[in-house]
Amino acid sequence: MKKSLLIGLSLAYVLPMAAQSLPDSTDMFFRHLELKEVTVTGAVGDMKMKETPMPILMLHAKELHQLSSANLIDAIAKQPGVSQITTGSGISKPVIRGLGYNRIVVVNDGIRQEGQQWGDEHGIEIDANEVGSVEILKGPASLMYGSDAMGGVLVFKSMPTLPDGTIKGKINAEYQTNNGLLGASFNLAGNQKGFTWDARFSEKHAHAYRNRYDGYVPNSQFGERAFSLKAGLMRNWGFTNLKFGYYNLTPSIVEGERDTVTGELLSEDGNLLSYRHGLPYQRVNHYKAVAESFINLSSGYLKVIAGYQQNRRKEFEESADEYGLYLQLHTLNYDIRYVSEEKAGWKFSTGLNGMGQKSINLGEEYLIPDYALFDAGVYATASKILGLWNLSGGLRFDYRYLDAKGLIEDDEVRFEDFTRHFQGVTGSLGATCEVAEGLDLKLNLARGYRAPNISELASNGEHEGSLRYEVGNHNFKPEYSLQADLGLNYATRYFELNAALFANHISNYIYLHRIDSIIEPDLMTFAYAQGEAMLMGFEAGVDIHPFHALHVGAAFSYVNAQLLHQPEETRWLPMTPAPRLSADVKYELTHDGKVFNNAYFAARMDWCLKQDHYYAAYDTETATPSYLLLGLSAGTEILIKGKKVAELSLIVDNLADVCYQDHLSRLKYADWNVVTGRRGVFNMGRNIVFKLTVPIG
Repeated sequence: MKKSLLIGLSLAYVLPMAAQSLPDSTDMFFRHLELKEVTVTGAVGDMKMKETPMPILMLHAKELHQLSSANLIDAIAKQPGVSQITTGSGISKPVIRGLGYNRIVVVNDGIRQEGQQWGDEHGIEIDANEVGSVEILKGPASLMYGSDAMGGVLVFKSMPTLPDGTIKGKINAEYQTNNGLLGASFNLAGNQKGFTWDARFSEKHAHAYRNRYDGYVPNSQFGERAFSLKAGLMRNWGFTNLKFGYYNLTPSIVEGERDTVTGELLSEDGNLLSYRHGLPYQRVNHYKAVAESFINLSSGYLKVIAGYQQNRRKEFEESADEYGLYLQLHTLNYDIRYVSEEKAGWKFSTGLNGMGQKSINLGEEYLIPDYALFDAGVYATASKILGLWNLSGGLRFDYRYLDAKGLIEDDEVRFEDFTRHFQGVTGSLGATCEVAEGLDLKLNLARGYRAPNISELASNGEHEGSLRYEVGNHNFKPEYSLQADLGLNYATRYFELNAALFANHISNYIYLHRIDSIIEPDLMTFAYAQGEAMLMGFEAGVDIHPFHALHVGAAFSYVNAQLLHQPEETRWLPMTPAPRLSADVKYELTHDGKVFNNAYFAARMDWCLKQDHYYAAYDTETATPSYLLLGLSAGTEILIKGKKVAELSLIVDNLADVCYQDHLSRLKYADWNVVTGRRGVFNMGRNIVFKLTVPIG
């Protein structure tokens, strides 16, 4: 039976996605009911998506495979309410409902990913090929994840364990025409009498990308390599597994410098189709080891996770043989969680999680000081079924200790010694109710907490990738947020309508803005500041499937993000995504074909409206005009004697080759073109993507 693409249901919002329908309307109806039963990460253990009051969106590997992207965050940023901050095609950072950086926690292999994510030019060190599903939690999730989960959480889950007696593999290959991206991934996994294993190797390389205004953009090439190995044991008492992972990213850094006469972008060696990195560039190595155990108890279950991560980030500016910046980050993660069985409608959960961290500078240039950090949080949650209502909530206490080391350079104080202690109490209270047949109501109120990160407290250096010099302030207070969510979902056999409203007030909000001062010649100077912020917005979507072969969907998302009690030029929060309307149409050509099976054709539109709400003081930001992007895609499975031997996909992005700049692109603020009068570097032009998957076993 053809597996439908999941329509991500969120508690305050349900995202319409392109669905691959079942052969008849009766099966479609029952499949629709099944989608509502999908289990996700909830406040009290695992919860059915329909029951959890937190706004959650869910994507599966097949949906990600049918999207074109340069990296993992690029793929999920196409979803309503989700955006990305980019510095070239190789580096992307997630933004959820207008909040990003250390306000988003990324969870991979059960632990939070830690890789110096405070920087614009620091991406997420995860191999997209090993992701089985993604859960996107929108809004404060500090109750489960502690500090930094104020804006939301991205939970990346591995491919599911194979059934006993099974050995399977897969080869993925990909080519993109715009930047010549060549990607491949090999996976082999198995399960023999409860002994499980999973091994994967992936590699990806791209040369400079192009658009009609800039031509090929010098130094936008990147390379990526990843390896992982997991082994485990499954028994009646539960399971335990151990995973080792390695990830390497080598992104060149686009500086956007132009010839003062011709306006053309300057290139170091002139070979824009080379896959070799140029100068400046980064070399990021991320090592990870994670041990996880799940133990069934008579009254519930116990889950224990421990992990170690090491992130090595080197930056080469003048020579490929000598790095200037070298940040090395060591992180120990721990998570202990107990979840009770449901009794008389009650369910309880309690846990302890946190991390220990140490960061050291091994280069000759500095952005942040050496520091040591300890973080711990304890929480308790409960849920109760009362008639049609499902109530849930909980409380959490967090403590963080940070010790930063001073540094004297050339008889001047570069960093001061300081020690900070942060603590916070957070909680949430939510309810879900099926108020009528097919009509669900979701309500949630949550308090978030975030301790300032090391860059905000002590940054004092040049950020090559973001073209600026940054200055921190070690007297900042922690941020606190209070967010309310209201969601409605109405679904019938052929129609689904979703709407969500949210309001988020944040005290002591920390933001980065340009100041009228020059510390380093030819670089803008930015400083962190604190204020009071209010973010309000909504998301709405419709999904229509009048018969099994056709799907039509549309979604709109909007965020209004303001600094309160400020004049007009400093009224709007920096880095707020533009309003966006997305629509897609998908038609399935075949079902149960003898050679071509589950073939489909789809068209997509993304219309980003003008963003004229921006932080204008000292030219920190500028307005961004609207743009419309069109895309086409098609795919099919190829069968030989009833067995699937391959899966092909063709995706065309930016079909009309539109020249545009995303409002969250850092390259938007590079040099002016003296000939055209345009500022900055533009995003990628038309891109045709070919994907091939060959199953093994």
